Amino acid sequence: MAASCADILRREFPELDGEMFDYVTGVLHSGSSDFESVDDLFEAVGELLQDVSRDSKDDEDIRAICQRMYNTLHLDSENAQANRQLLLDAPIQLSQITDSCESGLEMLPGLLLKRDQNSMVNTKKLEKAEARIKAKQIKKQERDATKSGNPLVLEEATASQAASKKETRLETSGKNKSYDVRIENFDVSFGERVLLTGADLNLAYGRRYGLVGRNGLGKTTLLKMIASRSLRIPSHISILHVEQEVAGDDTPALQSVLECDTTRESLLKEEKELTAKVNSGRAEGTEGARLSEIYARLEEIEADKAPARASVILAGLGFNAKMQQQTTKEFSGGWRMRLALARALFARPDLLLLDEPTNMLDVRAIIWLENYLQTWQSTILVVSHDRNFLNAVATDVIHLHSQRLDSYRGDFENFVKIKEERLKNQQREYEAQQQYREHIQVRRSSRAQLGMWQCLLHHAVGVTKKDSEVSCPLIVFIDRFRYNANRASQVQSKLKLLEKLPKLKPVDKESEVIMKFPDGFEKFSPPILQLDEVDFYYEPDNYVFRSLSVSADLESRICVVGENGAGKSTMLKILMGDLAPVRGIRHAHRNLKVGYFSQHHVDQLDLDISATELLAKKFPGKTEEEYRHQLGCYGVSGELAVRPVATLSGGQKSRVAFAQMTMPCPNFYILDEPTNHLDMETIEALAKALNKFRGGLILVSHDERFIRLVCEELWVCGNGTVQRIDGGFDEYRNILQEQFRKEGFL
Repeated sequence: MAASCADILRREFPELDGEMFDYVTGVLHSGSSDFESVDDLFEAVGELLQDVSRDSKDDEDIRAICQRMYNTLHLDSENAQANRQLLLDAPIQLSQITDSCESGLEMLPGLLLKRDQNSMVNTKKLEKAEARIKAKQIKKQERDATKSGNPLVLEEATASQAASKKETRLETSGKNKSYDVRIENFDVSFGERVLLTGADLNLAYGRRYGLVGRNGLGKTTLLKMIASRSLRIPSHISILHVEQEVAGDDTPALQSVLECDTTRESLLKEEKELTAKVNSGRAEGTEGARLSEIYARLEEIEADKAPARASVILAGLGFNAKMQQQTTKEFSGGWRMRLALARALFARPDLLLLDEPTNMLDVRAIIWLENYLQTWQSTILVVSHDRNFLNAVATDVIHLHSQRLDSYRGDFENFVKIKEERLKNQQREYEAQQQYREHIQVRRSSRAQLGMWQCLLHHAVGVTKKDSEVSCPLIVFIDRFRYNANRASQVQSKLKLLEKLPKLKPVDKESEVIMKFPDGFEKFSPPILQLDEVDFYYEPDNYVFRSLSVSADLESRICVVGENGAGKSTMLKILMGDLAPVRGIRHAHRNLKVGYFSQHHVDQLDLDISATELLAKKFPGKTEEEYRHQLGCYGVSGELAVRPVATLSGGQKSRVAFAQMTMPCPNFYILDEPTNHLDMETIEALAKALNKFRGGLILVSHDERFIRLVCEELWVCGNGTVQRIDGGFDEYRNILQEQFRKEGFL
């Protein structure tokens, strides 16, 4: 099979170079089972072959050649086996190959190839071809899994770490009493994707660290590796990771928080049992002494103050006195996540790990948490997208990027300034070195003089004629000695000098996140969207709203704030028409087209299919390129667009939801907590996109910076109504701070 295809390629494309030949034959070999038609094969390699043919063959010629290769691939397997030549096991990932100018050699999967410097390989086209093949392979795996009745198996995260004899010795001897966390030279992967390599993480006891970085780079995975102790943490350091909500059962909320202090609970249980024995007269001589020890220990840990401390934490997170006595099964998932946070704060671990803690909180609870964590005595590592929260809480920032971790002292604003300064310095150093290299590097000689130098360099440093035809860093022509063939030793000396210079790389700037909301704008006569004297309840004895009157137009930029449970999401659903008022009128313009983003958007996505398939399923009739372009507008491009949605990070799933929401081009958006799970760069891009959007907007958000960037009007939801705050967010924050002072939280 392979020999026949190779013969066709050599005969039809004599100008095909070695790398391209190896790539195409590798694709034909590894993807043969995925080519269900000649169209599949043409899609995989046709564009590349058209590029190589340099316009000597048109599309029909290329397709005819692909048809012959397709027929060859589907010959009887026994006949094909006899003609098969040795091929690569997988398509060459040329985008991941590192050029080695010093030796002129490159390692490719399964082969040691000498790089043809005049190669016709178009790396971008190869990457696109590989992405298409990978997408087909993923689809085939999904189909096979569906047919066999087996669910798609998701990748798992793994961590590895170089052993430290010193730390191992300290750990086994029990002499390590430090509560600092030092994890050195470790790697973290998610399936086949490397997230961190050779990274170091140092957390000094008592400091509060903010972990920041783009969506999908591995922040949440890193927290999980630390929490599970897949990375080595001294055993005497207690760790709590607020990740899962509290289980719903008959335990009251307050008792659920108290129970996480296992020392106190066990002492109280033993004290109760011993007291019962003493009162019943069944006590022996040792019970009295043990009771004294227990009383002393309970006094030492201030066990009597624990209920009050737990109650303060719950109240700060929004649980009133009645809610604190409700059983955990009576709460929704969001409130049970708050309970999990309350338990962690009450337990006071040595290392507290928080992953987007503000996602589950309203503005009031966020402000309370900021104040509470500022007095935290042990170590915190928190992932957050909320700049104001990090500025209030973090004493240090850890930046995850380029598979490494960089540490910065100070809050988030300080991190931004220092990072920008570092990047400028790195760029200046790189440019200075480039100028130095250019200063001692000669302009190219004439062809004849170049030939002489090629011979010299070949004998002096082993550089081949072919390698010297390109601007390899090893080939340096010195102006002073250009015409003097007897000075080859000085040329070598200069070459060695350049070799000793540290190789600086240009600054690797993170790509800018761009989001675009398509305009569906046309002028309508008001009112556009209005609620007039609306009453609403889920249960007749418990009104959510009474006499609610609000309105919005196509120029509105409104943010709705208020405590959780005040009715913010309910009001949005009434505005959209998903919930009907018990009394009153909802009016919407007949040409109004609303796009809705739910705070539980992940629940609305089919996690078992890819993002492109998701759009095709919801909006049929368009080409795959159109679906991919739509996803690309929200940063879901390349391989991300064809991976199962279940394998995407929380922020990437949010972007898919944005792409789905904007596909019909609405002229009015209602967004419920749109910034949850998004990284800071994407939040900034979202704010810019909304500001450019020519249509109306109502959103619910707890992100102070985002609110300030986007909204011009603030509605406070509570006490069965909605009140407009003329002073904006500053006035709202002052109102909350005054409430905290009255309630004794500050």
